[in-house]
Amino acid sequence: MPNLTPTVLSTARLRLRWMIEADAPAHFAVFSDPEVTRFWSSGPWTDMQQAVDAIGRELAAYRDGSAVRFAVELADQPGLIGTVSLHRFVDQSRRCEIGYAFGREHWNKGYAAEAAKAVLDYGFRVLDLNRVEADIDPRNLASARVLERLGFRKEGFLPERWIVQGEPADTLYYGLLRRYWDALPFVGS
Repeated sequence: MPNLTPTVLSTARLRLRWMIEADAPAHFAVFSDPEVTRFWSSGPWTDMQQAVDAIGRELAAYRDGSAVRFAVELADQPGLIGTVSLHRFVDQSRRCEIGYAFGREHWNKGYAAEAAKAVLDYGFRVLDLNRVEADIDPRNLASARVLERLGFRKEGFLPERWIVQGEPADTLYYGLLRRYWDALPFVGS
């Protein structure tokens, strides 16, 4: 597991920082929205304690190096609008998974790709990852566009991998190698 230290990442429009307990109400607002969690591997949150518990797990994950979830804020306006995480680290293979979610009012503005780009660069440059994977529902076309814009390649399809709210859901698997990342024209910009 990587040795994680408190990190702040900045982009032209966003600030990404480690989660804090005070993020619970905004975190709950994102993950309690059925539209946001429509293609997630679990249903929407129904109780604020779920957000409090999730942040507690994130704080523990920072300490033990098992995951890092960044709270995403607008650069000129504090307050969580979404999250991007690197998790399920496999040290020997220098790989992990990426995940992201944003409040619905922040969709279709390019924030997910902008934030994920910063987190991927951090993963490849600072954490020395060789590979990042993503598992999405194939019906989530917006997420597929984000991943493909960032250089991820489709690598596999797993039918009915999840049961979400009683409904079977497929997985479309994506992968991004560091060498693919390094060859992208926007890397370093």
